[in-house]
Amino acid sequence: MTPTRMIAITLAAALTTSTAMAADVTLKLGHLANEENIWHKAALHFAEEVAAGTEGRVEVQIFPNESLGKEIDVINGMQLGTADMTITGESLQNWAPKAALLALPYAYRSLEHMDEVASGEIGDQIEAEIIANADIRPLTYFARGPRNLSANRPITIPDELNGFKLRVPNVPLFVTAWQALGANPTPMAFSEVFTSLQNGTIEGQENPLALFQSGGFYEVQKTVNLTEHVRSWIYLTISENAWNKLSEADQAAVQAAADSTQAFERELFLTDEQELVAELEAAGVTFVEVDQQAFADAARDAVIGAVDADIRPLAEQIFNN
Repeated sequence: MTPTRMIAITLAAALTTSTAMAADVTLKLGHLANEENIWHKAALHFAEEVAAGTEGRVEVQIFPNESLGKEIDVINGMQLGTADMTITGESLQNWAPKAALLALPYAYRSLEHMDEVASGEIGDQIEAEIIANADIRPLTYFARGPRNLSANRPITIPDELNGFKLRVPNVPLFVTAWQALGANPTPMAFSEVFTSLQNGTIEGQENPLALFQSGGFYEVQKTVNLTEHVRSWIYLTISENAWNKLSEADQAAVQAAADSTQAFERELFLTDEQELVAELEAAGVTFVEVDQQAFADAARDAVIGAVDADIRPLAEQIFNN
C-alpha cells in the first residue's frame, strides 16, 4: 500500500470516528430495498438532512438489503430496542388493523386521491393507531407504484378475465378482489413467478412496474394492462423508544428532515415511473388502457366485505370519497 493511500484511509477513519463521537444519538435505519432503489436514496437524503438539522447531534446509519433483518424482524427489533427506524406499510396491520387501509384494492382512484386520504383525517387515525399499538411513529410516507395486470393479451374489462389464472401475493384481500372479478387467483412466492409464467402454470401476474421489470417478467409477458388496482403508500418510521430519546429541538429537526425527504422521494418516484414505461416499451412491452371504473365497481363490495368489521366504515368512506 502506498503512503498516500495509507494516509487517505487513516484520514477517512479519523473523520468517521469524529462524526460518530460528535453524535449524541445514533439511529439505525434498516430497510429491504437495494442501493439502487429510490427508498434507499430517500433514506440517504433523510440521514443528510437529520445531520444538518441537528448539527451532528443525531446520526442516521442506513442498512439496506435486509441487512438488519426482514421487515417484520426489524419492526420487532424496533420494539425491543435493537433497531430504530424502518420503511414499512401494511405489515403494521399485525399490530394496528387500520394499516390494512394502506393497500386497499380499487379504493384509490388516483395518486391525488391517495394523498388526500394519507395526509387527511383517515391517515391521522391510521398513524395514531400505529403509535398506540406498535410503539412505532410514522414520520412521513412515500407513494408506491400502482399494481398492474400483465398477460399475453389485452384485458380491458372484468368479463375478459373469465377464470384467468393469476399469481397474487399471499394477501387474502387480494385473493378476494380477483375472485370477485372472475379470475382464478393463486397465491405464490415472488421467486416462483417467472418460471410459472414461462411454463404456463399461470397466465399472468400483478405487480408494480418496478417489480415487473426487476423480476424479468417482460421476457415472458408482453402486455401490461393498466388496471392500477392497488395504489398504496409506505411509511418512514421511528420507534417511540428512539423518538423519546431525542430532545424537543432534535425531534423537530428529524420531523423537518422527514418532510423534506417526502418531497425528495416523490420527485424520484414520478421520474422513475416514467423511465420504467420507456424502458419496458423499448423491450417490446405494450401498455393497454383499461376500464378501471368497471374493475373497481365489480370488486368494491367484495373488498369492503373482506376487511375487518371494525375498519369497514373507513373502507366505505374511502371508496365513497
